Amino acid sequence: MSTTATELQTEVQRRRTFAIISHPDAGKTTLTEKLLLYGGAIRLAGTVKARKAAKHAVSDWMEIEKQRGISVTSSVLQFDYDGYRVNILDTPGHQDFSEDTYRTLMATDSAVMVIDVAKGVEDQTKKLFHVCRQRGIPIFTFVNKLDRHGKSPFELMEEIENVLGIRAYPMNWPVGVDGDYKGVYNRRLAQIELFDNGGAHGQWVMPSTIGSAEDPAFTELLGADAHNQLIEDIELLDMAGDQFDIEKVLQGELTPMFFGSALTNFGVRPFLEEFLQLAPPPLARRSVDGLVAPDDEGFTAFVFKIQANMNPTHRDRIAFIRICSGKFARGMSVKHVPSGKSVKLAQPQQFMAQERVIIDEAYPGDVIGLFDPGVFGIGDTLCMEGKNFQFEDFPVFPPEHFARVQPKDTMKRKQFVKGMTQLTQEGAVQVFRQPEIGVESFIVGAVGVLQMEVLEYRLKQEYGVDILMQHLAFSVARWLDGYDPAKPVKGLDSGMLIRDGKERPVALFRNEWSVRWAVEQNPQIRFLTVPER
Repeated sequence: MSTTATELQTEVQRRRTFAIISHPDAGKTTLTEKLLLYGGAIRLAGTVKARKAAKHAVSDWMEIEKQRGISVTSSVLQFDYDGYRVNILDTPGHQDFSEDTYRTLMATDSAVMVIDVAKGVEDQTKKLFHVCRQRGIPIFTFVNKLDRHGKSPFELMEEIENVLGIRAYPMNWPVGVDGDYKGVYNRRLAQIELFDNGGAHGQWVMPSTIGSAEDPAFTELLGADAHNQLIEDIELLDMAGDQFDIEKVLQGELTPMFFGSALTNFGVRPFLEEFLQLAPPPLARRSVDGLVAPDDEGFTAFVFKIQANMNPTHRDRIAFIRICSGKFARGMSVKHVPSGKSVKLAQPQQFMAQERVIIDEAYPGDVIGLFDPGVFGIGDTLCMEGKNFQFEDFPVFPPEHFARVQPKDTMKRKQFVKGMTQLTQEGAVQVFRQPEIGVESFIVGAVGVLQMEVLEYRLKQEYGVDILMQHLAFSVARWLDGYDPAKPVKGLDSGMLIRDGKERPVALFRNEWSVRWAVEQNPQIRFLTVPER
């Protein structure tokens, strides 16, 4: 084996690329912050609770996120910890941005599911969990907000099993009574980690000399009641609980479960250390020609996100790519598969929210940002010159909310068109036009209403354009296959016929009943939920 191949394998094995998923306000961004804090990437974690403070979460870089205390874009964050190279993909928490989250999950090898100890498994968590399940992504569970009253650990285990259909294996266990926990017991190491109530929110670990919860040192430390409760709980888990099976974890059939509090740092470091040991390194990726292994020496990657104006002064566009195989070197030329053109990757960057560093090399599992002159699209494959293959298609989501948008000031039409073009290339909203109307106005479609608000906000902030937005009474879009412009579509009296960005005909309907009526009236047309490539 050549040195290059050995080096490639070594670099692949030490990488961990994962997304953090949760329902809004379960503490996802706070946990991300604390992982960065332990990784030495930031010295002071900006608590997401104290929104009035000048310090905001490092992963929330857009102004609207700082104002509302929510994540509406996917951040990409990197740091080194204990010999591992960690790539965290912080996903939007708000359900209106689930499309962006689904795309981000395409670029990960595992997921951390954050659950609020008081609220348990919530709606958005269910949706995101099922996407991970479909892709066979290993899922690790972090039960957050242990510093507050909440459901009992056994109740949460049962809820995860009943609601999500996956078995849970607690890696640690809360010590104390609900809402008044003194620490957690590490089952593997038979150690108690005590929560320090001091101002620094630190912890200290009590090593077990015997390697058992029955160590008398614990009785003295915890008090008889808490210690007896712990012994009973551990016995019950050992007898009635699942056996730990790493193969089941990697296949997405068993979720390792950790308890802690991201806000107070409690239990975060042990979680990070065990997670890095258990989570898989970069995995093989599906392409139309079969699996592409990470240690294949030919470079391959795909674009999973495009972000315009990350640096408003430079008006730049960044395409985020996930490296799938081979070594990336700054300045290398690769083939952009959809266009067939050769592209030089000259200024690759890695990110810490808005902080960026130009890098010289990167390996499978890494996520890097490339300046995009308008060449890249979401889902595009990049590979070595002379090769020609495509990674599997990204999921497409039909919009459910529609609005007509136009600039208030017709003198700003040029900036309006530019802003609409660039922001829709990011994939947050889809843009359509009515054939009989020019570019004075567009029809915009989105999965969630908040996406419309962000579009309006960003057009004003980043392009200096105030818009008029008229919400339309449509909730369903269908792409028309077999449509003949010379023949009218029957049953579309209360609907609208428009064209998408690739000039494909699309019909908008008020509801599913209207769709069924149109399908019956037009047997020669196929009404597609998403367009065929």
